[in-house]
Amino acid sequence: MSAVLRLLSRRLGISLIVLVGVSMLIFGIARVIPGDPARIALGPNATEEQVANLREALHLNDPVVVQYGYFVADLLQGDLGVSLFTNRPVTLDIAQFLPATLELVLFAGVLMVGIGLPLGMWSARYRGRWPDHLIRVVSLLGVSAPSFVWAVILMLLFAFFLPVFPIAGRITDSFEITRVTGFLLVDTLLARNGAAFADVLWHIFLPAFALAVSGIGQAARLTRANMVETYDRPYVEMAQAYGFSARRIAAKYAFKPSLIPSLTIIGLDFAAMLGNAFLVEAVFAWPGLSRYGVAVILRKDLNAIIGTVLIISATFLIVNLIVDLLIAFLNPRIRHSERGAS
Repeated sequence: MSAVLRLLSRRLGISLIVLVGVSMLIFGIARVIPGDPARIALGPNATEEQVANLREALHLNDPVVVQYGYFVADLLQGDLGVSLFTNRPVTLDIAQFLPATLELVLFAGVLMVGIGLPLGMWSARYRGRWPDHLIRVVSLLGVSAPSFVWAVILMLLFAFFLPVFPIAGRITDSFEITRVTGFLLVDTLLARNGAAFADVLWHIFLPAFALAVSGIGQAARLTRANMVETYDRPYVEMAQAYGFSARRIAAKYAFKPSLIPSLTIIGLDFAAMLGNAFLVEAVFAWPGLSRYGVAVILRKDLNAIIGTVLIISATFLIVNLIVDLLIAFLNPRIRHSERGAS
């Protein structure tokens, strides 16, 4: 356990350094984007005096280094400034929009793992036969198109031609649910409202599946490739010689060693969903943070841009940290190497 804690502390230190670097990079990029954020915020009818006052309030007349110093000082107090797009604190905007995106991405991640890994196992178990060929074709189709393409296709198929799923939103307006966590699947369970929970599932499934299609194909392909390689190992051949069932060999002896290299890519795919979510959110009118981020970028809302990117970057780093810990628990060689390095 101490080796895992050392791994955790090292990864946390690296993540903190990366996050500081991201904040400096996005702060600099946001300042060099063409356009005056004060003029954009106030509109073309604002006077020059009003624009000058807003620029002074935002410290836009100071050098970039000084501006970054103000930003860090406010950030350490939990203050990300006021959004020029919504005229509210950025922290409130993030608190409102982030749960919707996280819920969408988490549900998509569950679909990716829950569908992709079993498909890969099944494909490897029946390698060279028709289930294997079928799954490989389906997986290739999944990874060959980006998420927003699948979002449009699924909406056309299952919202317009076959009106099975709703087109937009997170829940039907007729349901009144108290927002406790912001995760509607959780809030409806807390409210013990089964009908509302089913309605939220009905709304989230199609956009989440569109976001997960590429990851499902990737997970299936990686799991199959790793398991096929594992099937050629001596200990698997010995298990076959002892007459163990094909299901037991696949689940116990082939799948777990194959999961370790797949987890890294699956974790990266899961984290990448945060960046890909804005297109899916745009197609399904999903009120999430990614859609909010695009809106503030178009309006050069500096505080909101930096806050959104920092939150997404932090979430990305947290996901990778969790994946590293999972791999450390599954792979004893990593624990031993950490112990030896100390």
